[in-house]
Amino acid sequence: MDRIFAALSHRVAGWAGQPLAFILAGMVVLLWLITGPIFHYSDTWQLVINTGTTIITFLMVFLIQNAQNRDGSAIQAKLDELIRAVGGARNDFIGIEHLTEADLERIKHILEKECGDDENHRRAIERLIERR
Repeated sequence: MDRIFAALSHRVAGWAGQPLAFILAGMVVLLWLITGPIFHYSDTWQLVINTGTTIITFLMVFLIQNAQNRDGSAIQAKLDELIRAVGGARNDFIGIEHLTEADLERIKHILEKECGDDENHRRAIERLIERR
């Protein structure tokens, strides 16, 4: 079941990000608008688009979230491998994605301090921006 869902979510997320999907959705809305006068802009006519878009949105949230979770896990595994492969890198950072938000903020603050004071950091960023 996991493999089927993963394959489906990957395909749907990939397809949903294509221009053709946007064009198709736009055409559905346009068709709905055109049929307004035919159905005298009735409550049922409005309910059709509301129900359809709600159902599609509800299902897409789960499919796209699944695809993003897999992508995030793959990226994390690749980063962990780079940390392991680079000499001098701190293996302490492997697995920090499981920490709380507060712990991650503390680590970020410590790393920023290790990089120098705020003034040095600001100048380094300015030099980086000037390179563009």
